Amino acid sequence: MYRFLRPVLGLLAVPLAAGAAELRELSTDRPDQTESPQTVDAGHWQIETDLVNYTRDHNRTGGGDLVTRDLTVGAIDLKYGLTDRMDVQVVVDPYVNSRVTDRMAGLTTRASGFGEVTTRLKFNFWGNDGGSTACAIMPFVKWPLSASGVRNGETEGGVMLILGYELPAGWGSAMMTEVEWVDDGAGGRDVEWVNSITFAHDLTARLGGYVELFTVTGKAPGCKWQVQFDVGLTYAVSPDIQLDAGCNFALTRAAPDFQPFVGFSRRF
Repeated sequence: MYRFLRPVLGLLAVPLAAGAAELRELSTDRPDQTESPQTVDAGHWQIETDLVNYTRDHNRTGGGDLVTRDLTVGAIDLKYGLTDRMDVQVVVDPYVNSRVTDRMAGLTTRASGFGEVTTRLKFNFWGNDGGSTACAIMPFVKWPLSASGVRNGETEGGVMLILGYELPAGWGSAMMTEVEWVDDGAGGRDVEWVNSITFAHDLTARLGGYVELFTVTGKAPGCKWQVQFDVGLTYAVSPDIQLDAGCNFALTRAAPDFQPFVGFSRRF
């Protein structure tokens, strides 16, 4: 699977297209699950990637006993600044490996391959160039690629509203609310709501940390409230390169048990 990392790691060696002094401070939608209200500078590219992302979930609902393990390698969010307030994004999962074990039946199902593709458009209402608050909206659509063991083959989409703001003592925070229309497995759509809040603080000149509360609920029959507590670190290699690592932990039974990851972001 290491071959999927080569194109991603190679970007670290690409020379900068423009001096960092000409650009705004680097702002990324990762590593927390709350998106940023800032957009990429007009005419510039930015790539944000999960080098490795692993999710484990143990589901005992309905008298069952299922353990799901998902591994995503090289997931990419490729962005381009269209204007001073708008960027377009393509999110791609180039390799997903999923394993589901039914402990009661003693059976394991495996699937792997190219995952989903999603297009997003972020528009910043205010705060792109400074200020104590910032706000943006981001609609998105998942492409209806052919169904496979790691894709559902359906068009899905939604819209996010993001608010960022400064706090005392060097803290920063952002809140996100999202509505999403997802496939219900029977030819229809269910509605899901996502709400999150994150708090971040610089630990040193280059090292930063965050904590986050992330929730998902929906209207589907039997849908359970998912709540996660997330922690992570970021490290600024340069004004245009950021490394990160973290883990998301379940606070309710319906949420994935844990989700560690490492990744990086690069502007050019």
